[in-house]
Amino acid sequence: MDRRRALQALSGSALALAGCARTNVVKEERTMGNDGNTAATKTNEGTSGDSASKMPVIFAAHGAPMLLDDAAWMKELADWAKAMPKPKAILVISAHWEEHPAAIGATTKVPLIYDFYGFPQHFYETQYGSPGAPQLAARVRELFAERGLPLQEKPTRGLDHGAYIPLIAMYPLADVPVLQISLPALDGRKLADFGKTLAPLRDEGVLIFGSGFLTHNMRLAFTKGVPAWASEFDLWAKEAFEKFDLDSLIEWKTRAPAAEIALPTWEHYAPAIVAAAAAGPTKPTISFPITGFWMGPFTKRSVQFG
Repeated sequence: MDRRRALQALSGSALALAGCARTNVVKEERTMGNDGNTAATKTNEGTSGDSASKMPVIFAAHGAPMLLDDAAWMKELADWAKAMPKPKAILVISAHWEEHPAAIGATTKVPLIYDFYGFPQHFYETQYGSPGAPQLAARVRELFAERGLPLQEKPTRGLDHGAYIPLIAMYPLADVPVLQISLPALDGRKLADFGKTLAPLRDEGVLIFGSGFLTHNMRLAFTKGVPAWASEFDLWAKEAFEKFDLDSLIEWKTRAPAAEIALPTWEHYAPAIVAAAAAGPTKPTISFPITGFWMGPFTKRSVQFG
């Protein structure tokens, strides 16, 4: 794919995903794995899936479908997963699903969502047969009920590319049950409360997984080198995470340098707020398993809390 076609594809993806998130259009091209109840005890290279040890919370930059062809980045994600305890289940909060009130996706066998267009055909043939996570869904319902919060059911909505692209690298055996939950609002305080609602899952062996990008300006992709504004925002985010300064992360529009250019829209940043809030209330260990930049201004910075 040449530079012009790649930019068209990325831009097309950005336009397409918003409509897809609201219409839940899917392609009938996927075969799922086993059900969540039997698969939850399977293992691969990590710690046993039976482990109830406290899990970290993570935020990962998920790239576009081309990440699947980026061997170096795929290895970074794979190595990261191997260094963590293996989760009993994964709860994904992706930039590509906004729905109010919060909604949980399918817990049964449904197709993946190919929420992009203009890419080579093999990206539309990608499969990820992770089990559904009905037990995790039941627990999420309990947590929302305890706080008197509404929760929708979207039983036909499959995983979008913000979920399955990084998971293919991190858990390639697709043997960990996965549940996706929507971003309930693009409001920093509400996102933080949302993350705090999910926090108890850490003690139950669940990996809370925010997936997005800390900088995301599609119109300024493919620059030569890393623009100053992207470096400045990335450095600010790094320092805010290191301080575990949730207020700054929530109020990024007024506190971060180059905020408007780094995030003309901010759905890709939103999962980072959720992840940070879910990791509290006390400051956890903070690390950055993946750093660097991609296609110019996109920071690959990914964060592990705990």
